[in-house]
Amino acid sequence: MRALEKLLTQRSLLTGGGLRGSKGLLVRGFDEIMRCPKCTGVDDKVIDSRSSRDGLLIRRRRECLKCGARFTTYEEIFREKLRVKKRNNQYEEFDRRKMLAGLEKACEKRPVSTEDIELLAERVITELENEFGREVPSKQIGERIMQHLRKLDEVAYVRFASVYRQFRDAEQFIDEIKQLGKS
Repeated sequence: MRALEKLLTQRSLLTGGGLRGSKGLLVRGFDEIMRCPKCTGVDDKVIDSRSSRDGLLIRRRRECLKCGARFTTYEEIFREKLRVKKRNNQYEEFDRRKMLAGLEKACEKRPVSTEDIELLAERVITELENEFGREVPSKQIGERIMQHLRKLDEVAYVRFASVYRQFRDAEQFIDEIKQLGKS
């Protein structure tokens, strides 16, 4: 047990100092225990691990040892918290889930996989961090998302643009679609 405790308290490259034990151990840096989403059991085993194409995420398929349910977890590189400078010059903490929700809504009923959405989000975040550091103008987030969505799925791009640019009438939709045809 001593070796396990030492391992779990060492600094992790993936989580920047905190590890989450899959056997119900509370580990430094985490307040909650990872549990099975079906039965809330704490014991599981990893069935499959895959890293994303860019190597920034690790996707793990797990099986609960209590009920047999399978679920997916993701590990990502720990990053300093990004701050978003809003249009009114106020700052708020960057919320990756908010960005993913917008992407998922734009890609709804489109042939875009969850993995593609996750990868797009990761690319956008990495680019923004590299270009702006910790403080990112909100306008740049939306523009960068649209830039990548345009390459991924044009319908999802127009959907996202309509919300982001706050289209007020059909004419603005038509103009945006004409712009797509020119490129």
